[in-house]
Amino acid sequence: MRKTAVFKSVLADDDSLDRACKSIPEEACRHSARNYKANLYNGAASKLAEQTAGPNLVIPWLLQAIGAPVWILGFAMPLKQTFSLLPQMVTAGYIRTLAVRKTVWTISGFIQALCLILMIPSAVYLSPFEAGVAVLLLLIIYSTASGTASVAFQDVLGKTIDKGQRGKLLSARAFAGGVLTIAAGLIISRVKGGSLTTLYLLLVAGAVLWIISSLFFQSIKEEPGAVKGGRNAIKEAAAGIYLFKRYKGFRRYLYARLSLNVIEIAVPFYAFYASELLGTSKAGLGLFMMAIGVSQVISSPFWGRAADETSRKVLIQSALISVAASVVAVVCYFLTDQLAVYAGLLAAFVLMGLAEAGVRLGRKTYLVDATPADNKSTFTAFSNSLVGVLSLAAGVLGLIAEKIGAAGIIAVIGVLSLIAVFVSAHMPEADDMLKE
Repeated sequence: MRKTAVFKSVLADDDSLDRACKSIPEEACRHSARNYKANLYNGAASKLAEQTAGPNLVIPWLLQAIGAPVWILGFAMPLKQTFSLLPQMVTAGYIRTLAVRKTVWTISGFIQALCLILMIPSAVYLSPFEAGVAVLLLLIIYSTASGTASVAFQDVLGKTIDKGQRGKLLSARAFAGGVLTIAAGLIISRVKGGSLTTLYLLLVAGAVLWIISSLFFQSIKEEPGAVKGGRNAIKEAAAGIYLFKRYKGFRRYLYARLSLNVIEIAVPFYAFYASELLGTSKAGLGLFMMAIGVSQVISSPFWGRAADETSRKVLIQSALISVAASVVAVVCYFLTDQLAVYAGLLAAFVLMGLAEAGVRLGRKTYLVDATPADNKSTFTAFSNSLVGVLSLAAGVLGLIAEKIGAAGIIAVIGVLSLIAVFVSAHMPEADDMLKE
């Protein structure tokens, strides 16, 4: 009984949603329970879509399977980050001129679905090099749509879900997506058919899931809101540079975030490494997808409690876990028993999933806690833009991987993660970031 109650409390609590809302208008409050469920279903579908056909695992696996050059694989996640973050400074101003913003997310979801579908003929009819370039170009469009949707999501969330329910909703979305990802990985590992056929089916499934998630988001009852407050990207950048120069703590945060960026783009290299050791079998892909799902399910409560104490330590611990993942993965290179290799790589994927989730949660929590309410957007926009620009430089890891091999690049990621431990340790606590 207790477990059932806990599970229900994680996913929804209509009674609490029906109570008076504190931070949203009365009109929006009337639809709060319905909007909570629609947002949850949207999150479950979109989180599953990201793992079923995303740039962290499945798309790199596809690039490896069709024989695309390794350097192309290395640019998958850097491009995803760059074009998810950079356009936000431009699109945010436009989105805030719209009274109803949910349609922006819906259109973005359909664009992401179309990009996934177009990757299939690219892989089938083009040469490995041409297919790799085409996939990267489609990934740029996909990522721009994703970044635009992210801005719209934050605005719609703030207009439709009461403040006391938002964190719970985000945790529930991650939990549901993780559970579904585990189930999808189990199915993929058992499905019949060739590996390439399975990958094409995953792209189709991802596209369908983006369409489903878009329809759920469009079903949200969003009341028209204010159309003022659009930001000028040039003025935003100038303000960010001023803050960077003024606050030493902010500079140290950015140095730490840049050093931790290697953890957020590491999973494709682990996929490359796994395919080198075990081949591009669908069984392996399914198992590694399950491992990522497990890390999603356990990461939210694991890091959530830690972040309540100090987000700075979350970042340090995440970098240490990334180092451990690299050590475990490199050890697999020297193992001769295939079952032991599978077990070691599964452990490495779970650890990397935990590390990546910790970095994402830690850096967001740190900046939210460290910055004043009237200036959060400037700190966030400047941080995202700087990381977006410099993420392209991380594509050089793909070129390095071509020279030193899969095991070598995993070792490099481990060393860079160790450096990130020391850089993060030099950050002040969030409450002290703006002390001059």
